[in-house]
Amino acid sequence: MRTRRTVGPVVAAGTLLLLAGCGLAGGPDETPSADGSSSAAALPQGGEPFDLDPASLTTEIDNEYWPMEPGTQWVYRETDEQGHELRVVVTVTSETKDIANGATARVVRDTVTRQGDVVEDTFDWYAQDADGTIWYLGEDTAEFENGKVTTTEGSFEAGRDGALAGVIVPGDPAVGQAYRQEFYPGQAEDNGAVLSLDEQAEVPAAHYDRALLTKDTSTIEPDVLEYKLYAPGVGPVLTLGVSGGAGREELLEVGMIPAGVATAAGTTPLGERYD
Repeated sequence: MRTRRTVGPVVAAGTLLLLAGCGLAGGPDETPSADGSSSAAALPQGGEPFDLDPASLTTEIDNEYWPMEPGTQWVYRETDEQGHELRVVVTVTSETKDIANGATARVVRDTVTRQGDVVEDTFDWYAQDADGTIWYLGEDTAEFENGKVTTTEGSFEAGRDGALAGVIVPGDPAVGQAYRQEFYPGQAEDNGAVLSLDEQAEVPAAHYDRALLTKDTSTIEPDVLEYKLYAPGVGPVLTLGVSGGAGREELLEVGMIPAGVATAAGTTPLGERYD
């Protein structure tokens, strides 16, 4: 899961209307409470220990809201703090990684470019449990300037230095569910909450119905607030940053690329048409 970047104050009027229409334009303290159909106790919270058997996780990820078949590639458009466009290419590789907590994870590459130059390159690690919940197990991330790495801050691995696995998408999402997304003390303490299962999203790729809407916050960055929509059978299609750096990341295209291409440096064939 790519670390949050500060993006500019450009928020489309449609974004604000969407949030107002859903009753979600308030601050971070307005997450709905559980409606009886969900159980917060069944999902990890903050830095609390959680009874997760790493050996029970699989790299075959088929959650309805974010299926990760190797070779799948999503191309997004994002706006940075100067109003410049970024291209974000997320690709499910055929590679796996053994994680320090005992799990084996699917490697997903997330590459961000500005005018063809790489500004961030991340390898994220995901796995799925028997209930279909997608777990986030860490990331190996690097930021670049003029072709050189400037920082790897934000990298962490579940099972090392107090880092814990978190949930990205519950196996059976229900309004009111809340959970930690990632926990690396003082470095990455992100949280998610399910707000709706029946939203719409209009992005360049397509119009999507029955989308899952989540609210993402950060314990160590309390001013950060994002809403994210996941389309069934597709994955993340729209991210709306409304506080702590407001912006929009929208899906341009999703498709399949040849096996093995995803791990080659600088190869983003599906997204090249958006340079």
